[in-house]
Amino acid sequence: MKTAMILAAGRGSRLKPLTNNIPKALCLVHGIPLIEYHVNNLAKSGFTHIVINHAYLGGKIRQHLGCGDRFGVDIRYSPEPTGGLETGGGIVNALPLLGTEPFVTVNADIYTDFDFSRLHVAENSLANFVLVKKPAFRPHSDFGLSKDNRLSNDNKQYTYTGIACYRPALFEKLKPGRFSVAPLLSQLAEDQSASAEVFHGKWIDIGSPERLKQANA
Repeated sequence: MKTAMILAAGRGSRLKPLTNNIPKALCLVHGIPLIEYHVNNLAKSGFTHIVINHAYLGGKIRQHLGCGDRFGVDIRYSPEPTGGLETGGGIVNALPLLGTEPFVTVNADIYTDFDFSRLHVAENSLANFVLVKKPAFRPHSDFGLSKDNRLSNDNKQYTYTGIACYRPALFEKLKPGRFSVAPLLSQLAEDQSASAEVFHGKWIDIGSPERLKQANA
């Protein structure tokens, strides 16, 4: 795969007052914006085309990353209305920029050393998801994993990382609008039509000031 989408349209309300003046994707970890880590990691993993959606203060993301030439990639932007379109609506809105081949998505508000070059979609799957063992700060788990590495709604003990790869056909029949991708993921798990893998490396969901401090530590 050569195409990836960074989901960066979140408001970052739980990170106020830090996000009063910057979008969540530009919060700093060791002096570098979160989204820049993703761009660099994707470039190192062989991705050449990156799509970024944005809403709240999206112009600051554009100003910081530009067209991507200093990272060795081509960056294109998918602007969204005030309030954003959430994850599902954001992907559907960006489909014209994502092409016809499988693509990777990654949430901008995570900090990870995941190797994106390892991701793929098996021929018998519509998507592949990256999971981690449920961290202590999460009140419940998202998914289980079957013996043949299929995403499952049974025996839930894993958290979805915000990293996945999809076949475009999964979204092509969905209507544009504002909606979360979560119900679609649950349906894929119910139908056993998506694969999954467990990641054991560095991963922090930057959903609070405390976890931002944890990443910086």
